[in-house]
Amino acid sequence: MTLVRPTSTSTSIGRQSTSRNVGRRYQSVVLMLFVSIFMLGGIGSRLAYLQIAQGERNRQLAENNRIRLIPKPPVRGNIFDRKGKILASSRLSHSVFLWPIARKQSEWPETLANLSEILKIPEAEIQTRLEKAGYNSPSLIRIARGISPAQITALAEYNNELIGVEVDIEAVRDYPNGDLGAHVLGYTGEMNDEELAEHKEEGYRLGDFIGQMGIEESFEKHLRGEWGGQQVEVDGSGRVLRILGEKEAKAGKDMTLTLDLEIQKAAEAALGNRKGAIVVLDPNNGGVLAMVSRPTFDPNIFSTRITPETWKQLQGRGNPFVNRALRGFPPASTFKAVTATAGMESGKYPPSTVLPTFAYLRVGGVSFGEWNRAGFGPMGYVRAMAMSSNTFHGQIGKGVGGPTLIQWARRYGFGQKTGIELSEESAGLVADNEWKQANYNWEWTVGDTVNMSIGQGFTQATPLQVAVMFSAPANGGYRVKPHLLKDNEGSKTWKESLNLKPQTLQTLRNGMRAVVSSGTGKILSVEHLPPVAGKSGTAEAPPGQPHAWFGGYAPADKPEIVVVAFAEHSGGGGSSVAAPMVRQIMEAYFKKSAKTAQPKK
Repeated sequence: MTLVRPTSTSTSIGRQSTSRNVGRRYQSVVLMLFVSIFMLGGIGSRLAYLQIAQGERNRQLAENNRIRLIPKPPVRGNIFDRKGKILASSRLSHSVFLWPIARKQSEWPETLANLSEILKIPEAEIQTRLEKAGYNSPSLIRIARGISPAQITALAEYNNELIGVEVDIEAVRDYPNGDLGAHVLGYTGEMNDEELAEHKEEGYRLGDFIGQMGIEESFEKHLRGEWGGQQVEVDGSGRVLRILGEKEAKAGKDMTLTLDLEIQKAAEAALGNRKGAIVVLDPNNGGVLAMVSRPTFDPNIFSTRITPETWKQLQGRGNPFVNRALRGFPPASTFKAVTATAGMESGKYPPSTVLPTFAYLRVGGVSFGEWNRAGFGPMGYVRAMAMSSNTFHGQIGKGVGGPTLIQWARRYGFGQKTGIELSEESAGLVADNEWKQANYNWEWTVGDTVNMSIGQGFTQATPLQVAVMFSAPANGGYRVKPHLLKDNEGSKTWKESLNLKPQTLQTLRNGMRAVVSSGTGKILSVEHLPPVAGKSGTAEAPPGQPHAWFGGYAPADKPEIVVVAFAEHSGGGGSSVAAPMVRQIMEAYFKKSAKTAQPKK
């Protein structure tokens, strides 16, 4: 009957069912193929980008993660005094370094916070140092020097939390005598951004220390040495696997100065806490045996981090970084040696000249008073020098005229740098008509000449220049070039003849000897010292108290040493304030005891 339909129907249904299943199976395969192709294409594109476009950068990052640069700073050269005693050297100290590339940038904040707490350094300061170096830097960056044993222990205890932080030992500058000779030696300090930019081409890098003043600055290239270092391969924990390359650091060269440590100590003690300066020279070659300036500082403080509190305390002492031995001040009556020279060498006032002296000398409506307010009667050069007569030397200056006086001041070395190896030196000032017109819009007057003849007015001289002036009569009429480097001291290039007439030279020497034997410097006329010659000076210095000067040399007949003492706003005269300092230093030099001092009759 009708058996075919069901079969047919069944077949049809069966075919439809089979057709649907097959389609679904193909759809899955196609979808999987499509997704696979899409994913592989994306990954391939990314790989291509990383390998081609960013390949070099990524290779560098991978290399940096296993290669570390360990710089090795050179040991700075030592500085010795003329007898081989240490003035500056190096000592070992613990320092803290960061290895920037050891951590991701996002991981550093917690580490920096912990470091700030342990080292007592503001976190922002450490952060700035890290950012300047760069987070991908493979080099170690110093953030602290001279850390204490307690800080070393704390860093070791928190070692696991301070990844990328290392403690190492390095050489730091050391001044075993503290503030002794600080202005001559100078100090080394970490370079600021401007200094780093200026010296980067010379091989300096972030965190480097450099000579900042004095000998340390002037002979930086000599003392510095050459950097070395290692390139090492490390594992993920920072452990060194092998050394890839190494360059030995080359130590800086040693230096020997003309300074005598014992004389320097004596000069420091003589000046004490007074504001001022002392210079001690060998008059025969210009070698500086001592140079002191007050107030001063201890250069060792710059071997570690300077806190704002420490810096404030230093500045509160009254410009402690100013070397007053190289700064200009009115030379007062010490300048009368120049005036006397100008008078005798001009021929207008020969050595035999005798002039009346007065209570005051009136010039152009201005009165220039004698310091004793009475005058000394008629006198010649020798007694006028011994009594430091203003009116005698004022007449000499007026008579020879401004140009001649100025010429001799410059021949003695005033108004120009001496050439000593210190960049802080001032030239002082010897004013003239051109200078006065430029600065005051006024002509040079006779009054200016008279004022200059007694070491006042516009004239400014450094204690070092005054020491050079005293060296001329001491050594037979030569202007010496002061120097600190003990090298070729016997050379004739250290001195230049002033071509003084023999009578001029002898008169100057007789006058300076009379200052000590019978004049304003009698405090130096004692049995335990050889004969001393010199000259006192008291400079008006409004609005403060006067400056005190005394310069002297000994033995008077064959000088070995020149000493100039200067006390700024001392409140006393050269004879009462500065002359005792000179005597104290001469006692140390000639190794005599002040306890046995007896004035010479």
